[in-house]
This record gives sequence, structure tokens and C-alpha cells, in this order.
Amino acid sequence: MYRILPAIALILLGGNGWAASLSAFSSTASTQPPSPWQIFGLPGRAEKPITQFDLTDVDGAHVLRVKTDKSWGSLVHTFKETIKPGTMLKWRWRVEQPLPKADIHVKATEDSPLKVCVSFDMPIEKIPGAERTLFRFAQWAAREKLPTATLCYIWGAKEAVGYEQASPFTARVRYVVLANETTPLKTWASRERDIYADFLKAFGHESPVVPALTAIIIGADSDNTQGSSYGYVGDVQLTIPSAPKE
Repeated sequence: MYRILPAIALILLGGNGWAASLSAFSSTASTQPPSPWQIFGLPGRAEKPITQFDLTDVDGAHVLRVKTDKSWGSLVHTFKETIKPGTMLKWRWRVEQPLPKADIHVKATEDSPLKVCVSFDMPIEKIPGAERTLFRFAQWAAREKLPTATLCYIWGAKEAVGYEQASPFTARVRYVVLANETTPLKTWASRERDIYADFLKAFGHESPVVPALTAIIIGADSDNTQGSSYGYVGDVQLTIPSAPKE
């Protein structure tokens, strides 16, 4: 479930902190996500449906619509930027139709109607020994540069909000549940995470140094549960604290 992530430059804007200028969904009247957002399916799995990503108006705002139907897919915004303590990722989301059969504990049901992920360029030497061997084999088989550390904030099902675990497919992906079956549907909810601190909590035992951020990923999948879902995500914002003035 890895994806090639070509590099795209970051433009930084001034303010109380550095605001990484992710292309905003609200900045275009198009029904397609603005560049450099790109849609990807599973590599080497052309027969599997790709999750639908398009833009539409909801409650007076132009937002991303994400629909699955026994599908898997990601919308990826790539760049490379060093982050600092207090770097915040902010977004709002809502689910209209959830996946009640989803359960991230096992591969057979590891699905989510919405997830917002961040990938880091952690040196491969930081991956534990036996796992590093498996990762090198996966990278050779994929013939792509694979992300070494990815943190996903997901809309879960029965898992408690705040629950964290590695993906049952690979320890290179760690999950943090931010919504579940008790979270109100068809209602906007805002989320804000300190991704510097969250990296250290999830991967700090491997790397005490937080590596460069390489991608923001929005995804949804229902290929394992063979279900369908849909929801919405508003503009995603990344704020990096500026250096203190001397």
C-alpha cells in the first residue's frame, strides 16, 4: 500500500508562523482538486476500483468529496519541509455514510471512510533490523521509493477516540483514531494536531529526531470490508512556527 511521492517545492507565507501553502480546495471553482494534489490507487492493482475524489459545494464552501465503493485511493500533496516543535496540521471533516464493519485491528477489515495522513522522510537506517529487511524487500518489489514513516489520523468505527496502533499491514504506518461510530454524522468537526509531537510519540523509539515532512495525504478505503462510504474534507492547513526574533 505504498505510493511513489515525487518532490514538490513548498512556498512559505509569513505570519505568526510559517504557513505551508497547501493548495486549498476552496481556491478553485473546478470540480477537480487543484495541482499539485494527485489521485493514486494501489500500485500494480489496476483491477481494483479507485476511491473517488472531487470538489463540490457544501454549506456554502467548496470542499473535497470522498466516496468509496469497494475501493482504495489516496489524494496526495507532496513537498519536503523541515518541521519544528509546535507544527500544527488543521482540517475539518464530516462523514455522511460510515463503514460500520471496519476494524483496523486485522487486515480483513482494515478500512476507513476518511483519513488524513502525513509522511516523513525518516532514514531507512532508523527502521529496526528485521523490519528494515522486510522494508528493503518491499521497496525492491515496488521499484519505488517508499515512505519510511507515515502517521494517519483516521475516522474509525468501534475503536475509542485517541486509540493508536500500527497498521496490520505494516509498522511503517501508525494510526491515531480521531472519530468513531459515536461521532455525529453529517456534521462538520474541526481537528488540529501537533504533528511534531505525534511523530515522536509514534516513531520516537526509532528516531529521536523528527525528519522532514514529505506529503499530506487524504484517503479512504472500503476494499477489505467490500462496503461503501462517503464524506467531506475542507481545506488542510499546515502551520510551522517561525524562529524567535533576536
